[in-house]
Amino acid sequence: MQGDFHYYATYCAAVLAGFDHKHSVEICHAAQLVDHCSRTWLIKVGGPAQAATTQLQTELLQARTDPIGLCDITRIWSSFHFLPRDLYADIKIGSKNYKDKYRLICGPNGDLLVDTVKLAKDKGTPAIGIAMHVLADTWAHTYFAGTPSLVINNTNWYFYELFPGDSGEPERRQVTFSHNPSASEDVDKPVYVGSVYQSDENSIMNLGHGRAGHLPDYSYIRYVYLPAWGGYKEIIKDNPHDYECAFAQMVYAMSYLRGEVDVFKKDTYAMEKLKPHIEKIRSIITKRQVDASDDWKAFGESLSGERIPDFDKDEHIGEYISSNNKSKTFLGLFFEAALAQKKMVASRIMESGNRLAGLS
Repeated sequence: MQGDFHYYATYCAAVLAGFDHKHSVEICHAAQLVDHCSRTWLIKVGGPAQAATTQLQTELLQARTDPIGLCDITRIWSSFHFLPRDLYADIKIGSKNYKDKYRLICGPNGDLLVDTVKLAKDKGTPAIGIAMHVLADTWAHTYFAGTPSLVINNTNWYFYELFPGDSGEPERRQVTFSHNPSASEDVDKPVYVGSVYQSDENSIMNLGHGRAGHLPDYSYIRYVYLPAWGGYKEIIKDNPHDYECAFAQMVYAMSYLRGEVDVFKKDTYAMEKLKPHIEKIRSIITKRQVDASDDWKAFGESLSGERIPDFDKDEHIGEYISSNNKSKTFLGLFFEAALAQKKMVASRIMESGNRLAGLS
């Protein structure tokens, strides 16, 4: 997902969950900061390098892809952007390395999601924002893994966008992937920008949904493709359905984190709270646009009656640098929650017998 959902839609979900404007802004700021908290940015801030929740393209291009480097990459991307759904998935074929990568495939409503949401309980708004980023990405990034892998994450020519058809069967339109990072995407043709094919299983180009570019991050799209891990059988991804579920699950999760709900359970959604606004929410999700920020922002401001500030990743740096008690600042709480999330996920992966994320 992108800033439109991680920032503005998360604000909307927080308001619907009962948070006031101030706390909703803090939550959505932390949710969006997950996509900016790189080691490069942490040097600027003076924060702990191990609290990195993402890697810049320049960092990835320079990253080691030996076992130690791959562990570092996997810890970051599996913890915050591609949370594994089933670390104990029953798969009978392939080497142990293949099975380990298969078990890192992202998806919603796994045990690690429950652990992630519970970990944020009573840890402040920055921890809630991190958990909401992770939760939302389990829906957008389903079927991809947060570790470099050609066999898991590759896409090929068999990749079609699905449109409603007159006969009841969806109409298919083949997607073209451009490999020019500065090129503009054309949702009408459709042409999207993806990473260059690399035959090396562990190439950084094969991390997450890089081969499909930002396409999985667009809420309006429905597509079908043939992943190798699925035995080259068609996999259909319905983003409008999944993004609605993600939004409803965020409202439910934040109702739990606010104390309104006693227990957080998998596959549970706050649909009752969405009912008065469901048509508006669906109209935003299904609108054919690559950035829905303006629509989510307008909806959020109509809910709270307050102005949502533009996101500024550097907003809290001054407070953090000047404070004598950094652990109590917004960024201090964010870093602590990020370290706790990374430690928890890496530990769970290691406990499952999978060494791809290394030691926490």
